[in-house]
Amino acid sequence: MTYPTNYRDKLTELCDEYRSHNGFNSQDYLTYGVKRGLRNPDGTGVMAGLTNICNVHGFLIADGERIPDEGKLTYRGYDVKDLVDACLRENRFGFEETAWLLLFGSLPDEPHLERFKDILGSYRELPHHFAEDMIMKLPSIDIMNKLAHSVLGLYTFDETPDDTSLENTMRQSIQLIASLPTIMTYAYQVKRRAFDKKSMFFHPVDLTLSTSESILRALRADKTFTDSEAKLLDLCMILHAEHGGGNNSTFTTRVLSSSGTDTYSAIAAAIGSLKGPRHGGANLRVRSMMNELKECVSDWTDEDQIYNHLASVIKKEKGDGSGLIYGFGHAIYTLSDPRAVILKSTAEKIAKEKNMTAEFELYRTVEKLTPKVMKEVKGSSKVICANVDFYSGFVYDMLGIPSEMFTPLFAVSRIAGWCAHRIEEVTYGGRIIRPAYRSMVHNKEYIPISQRGV
Repeated sequence: MTYPTNYRDKLTELCDEYRSHNGFNSQDYLTYGVKRGLRNPDGTGVMAGLTNICNVHGFLIADGERIPDEGKLTYRGYDVKDLVDACLRENRFGFEETAWLLLFGSLPDEPHLERFKDILGSYRELPHHFAEDMIMKLPSIDIMNKLAHSVLGLYTFDETPDDTSLENTMRQSIQLIASLPTIMTYAYQVKRRAFDKKSMFFHPVDLTLSTSESILRALRADKTFTDSEAKLLDLCMILHAEHGGGNNSTFTTRVLSSSGTDTYSAIAAAIGSLKGPRHGGANLRVRSMMNELKECVSDWTDEDQIYNHLASVIKKEKGDGSGLIYGFGHAIYTLSDPRAVILKSTAEKIAKEKNMTAEFELYRTVEKLTPKVMKEVKGSSKVICANVDFYSGFVYDMLGIPSEMFTPLFAVSRIAGWCAHRIEEVTYGGRIIRPAYRSMVHNKEYIPISQRGV
């Protein structure tokens, strides 16, 4: 797309016009009791609904104050750590079982789980000519945008796209959980050819593989991967599959679902939400931050050097200028993020196998020093911990997964939770979600155009 030579000057003029007539006094938010970001004054979320799907615990309330506590994440009442531990102990994949649990509310027995895996496998392939028409003919440099576009495109291939019955919504959900990984890997291959000037390769889909195996096979030219690599990716997908109804992308799913719209529109909107750097895109910011640190710090074992670098990031002298140390802090978790704890433990083991122990120790040192730097340099008394984004990018690096795939992998995992929440909202919500905004505009007399600017 081409623009006029002076378009930036014209845009500047238009933006100046906007700024001269808009804006808010920050005090007004307090005066009118506006809960910005749908957050209460103590940082907790505004209660907007009920759910049986997930619970996120990170603090206690005593005498009206938040008391930091160890984090806990439960899917349908089951501690996610127990789900992960069972898969590790029994040496098996668990994402498909997790998807079943989130969708139906119970742990499947072996016959039901095997049948569910077969159904997912049968839906793994995309509709005839879909890859050519929807992905190859319109490549995107950002895979998340291609995911959203392709999900909307699937509407056209559905004979009953607007039917919101439980049966139809469940069928659409299972198909999307199965096909989104295929869309993601195809979009990545097309992006390689169109924007990176590299070869792309589309392997025939093997319907017998687990979701994580299918992804690794599709990403690699030789289609090879180890069992431990596939199970590490599977673990990441379990941890990313769901995180309660209040996170931005899941709430987006519920808001759109409450309007009665179709499944494809709701999930495409959730993907757009997850793309944001304040949400799913945070792991990319962590990777960029750590790459800069590795370049600036000559001795990765020198805590003073690392401390000083982190301090300069907070002072906005380094980093992206935001003053943020990415991968730390959470709206709910205080003492620990259970997902980060699990990933850290697993990453330590894999780092030894991949000869990346030095890099892992650097991550651990940053985790150790960041709360201290935040307190001493920023003066923050808030209890913070490493969140899931801090270690997830490092794990993906060890798997050889390119950085542009980090957030899309989050999406193909979280779609299980999105679909579970859509089904719950459509089935039991019963009312369109519509929060209020207070108008700050004063009534004005209309001025004829001939008299304006006089």
